[in-house]
Amino acid sequence: MSTYLGIDVGGTKVAMRLEGAGSAPAESSFRWPPAGDPDRDLSALGDHLRGFLAARPGPVLAAGVAVPATLGPAGQVVAWPNRPSWTGLELGGRLGEMLPGTTVVCQDDGDLAALAEAAEGGYRDLLYLGVGTGIGGGVVLDGRPQPRPGRGSAEVGHVVVDRSGPRCDCGRRGCVQALASGPAMLRAASELRGAPVDSGELSRGIERGEPWAVEARDRACAALATAVVSLAEVLRPEAVLIGGGAAALPGLVTGVAAMAAGMSRPGHPAPPVGPAALGALSSLRGALLLAAGV
Repeated sequence: MSTYLGIDVGGTKVAMRLEGAGSAPAESSFRWPPAGDPDRDLSALGDHLRGFLAARPGPVLAAGVAVPATLGPAGQVVAWPNRPSWTGLELGGRLGEMLPGTTVVCQDDGDLAALAEAAEGGYRDLLYLGVGTGIGGGVVLDGRPQPRPGRGSAEVGHVVVDRSGPRCDCGRRGCVQALASGPAMLRAASELRGAPVDSGELSRGIERGEPWAVEARDRACAALATAVVSLAEVLRPEAVLIGGGAAALPGLVTGVAAMAAGMSRPGHPAPPVGPAALGALSSLRGALLLAAGV
């Protein structure tokens, strides 16, 4: 049986999963070192990867890598606002050096998450949003990720929902990422409260009904719902699924669903909105599907 490796490169940590070879799947993860120096980052990744694979002998046929960055055709990092020092990094080639004899394929993490969620839920047409450090997303139409290979990724996080809104990491104003990502919600909550707020405090504040916490969440819900309704007018998905770490925030998914439904127009109801079935594992599972499809 062939062995496949999935790697989910995140802004704060990396997760990996190995499947096949007639043995139980194995998983591991580690957090990036501070500062974001690419050589130090890749050295840490290589060390962890070698240790992970050393305990599981046998060749790895292919590795799928989910990356939250804009990639060139050969796996070169064109832009990654959360780690600007990686710009220009030949990520595909460097990973190939770490995994000799293994076919390595890199793809946008949102596209892969959408692919995994569509497979898990049996959807042919799906819109996926991943809400976390940034906002990723993906589109599957007729069972295939969109846009087609070579045409870039589905940059759902950079759909503009408020032209006079806050500036996004990409340099533009009003992207849904600038209004509804995890850090954006924490900034809004801190401003409304008049004191710094971390993710745990925001969650507890929502549960207690604190106005500053509820308002910060609802602003994010409104931005996400606006993006959902706008994209649905073009894509006509069967469903919209919301994943990522911040999707677990109390009332976030149900709030987006309610606001999206409230923006429906006659004869064109908003698509159903629900939580992602795979939770935080969407991109990693998508990376494995990518590897298995090589």
